[in-house]
Amino acid sequence: MTALEKRSVAFSYLDARDLSVTLGGSLPAHRVVLNREIGQYRASYAATALEAAGATVVNTAAATAICGDKWLTSMALQRRGLPTPRTALAMTPNAALAALDEIGYPAVIKPLVGSWGRLVTPVEDPRIAATVLEHIAALPSPQSHIVYVQEMIPKLDRDIRVIVVGGEVLGAIHRSSSEWRTNVARGGASEFLALSEEDAKLAVTAADAVGAEIAGVDLVVDDEGMTSVLEVNHRVEFAGFQEAQGNRVDVADRIVRYMLTKGAT
Repeated sequence: MTALEKRSVAFSYLDARDLSVTLGGSLPAHRVVLNREIGQYRASYAATALEAAGATVVNTAAATAICGDKWLTSMALQRRGLPTPRTALAMTPNAALAALDEIGYPAVIKPLVGSWGRLVTPVEDPRIAATVLEHIAALPSPQSHIVYVQEMIPKLDRDIRVIVVGGEVLGAIHRSSSEWRTNVARGGASEFLALSEEDAKLAVTAADAVGAEIAGVDLVVDDEGMTSVLEVNHRVEFAGFQEAQGNRVDVADRIVRYMLTKGAT
């Protein structure tokens, strides 16, 4: 909001928890909406409802749905021919054991919907996998029983976060941690990275593949120097990124500048 105020842009803050949209009702007061809702389902339905009311929403409802679902993201990246870890989707925890045998160990079991590395579990062998999947089978939500499994990329103790806005890379950071998950929300450290031209192009293409106008693209480099796309995030948290970038770029201002172009169209 500070970036909007600095540019004297008129805006209003809307808490999605207070939002309701009536089909066929009046159009929203502000025709351009930046969707920063944390909850995936609320973010997705809010975007859908506001678009139905005639608003331009960034990111779009379609991009929010794809980025918020790891399987849909993997399919979008694979269709574009981008390098990404081998992935499988099992319809039951029992079927996931066969999927893991095909993917190979070590592997990672991830929830379809989730952020900040929560419930992401590395499995080193079939015994550990069976124990994890037994717990998954006991979860109450039917969606939890759909199991997303992915190969674990042999990598250094860090990964790369790239922020892309309007098809342009704003910058990149290395994220490192004392544990295998490098999410800043889990205490991961951020360090400025001068991104290669090739990896910059990969990040832009990944954002485009899922339709995200504002995206946090997570890349990983394996021990042979090959870069793969892990995820594309539609709701970018950039406090750690901004700290590592310093005065090289003002992320909030660049997002505001992009949103102003949406309002002009």
